[in-house]
Amino acid sequence: MLVLTRKLGESIAIDDHIKIVVVQIKGKQVRLGIKAPKETKIHREEVYQAIQDQNKKALDSSHQGLDALSQEFEEKK
Repeated sequence: MLVLTRKLGESIAIDDHIKIVVVQIKGKQVRLGIKAPKETKIHREEVYQAIQDQNKKALDSSHQGLDALSQEFEEKK
């Protein structure tokens, strides 16, 4: 992990397309601004994890559905 120190108003550049700016510092909270192309997906970590969990559940349920459909098809032969 790269750890950088930035002051209010300073920024970090990622590649040529993403810029992270320190917008506000208040107590233990830091507010960041992110400039990135519209097609770049940006989520808070907990939202990203929830999306990943839902994707895994959907994948598991689709496999179960396919297995049940396959068994039904085999029984009809």
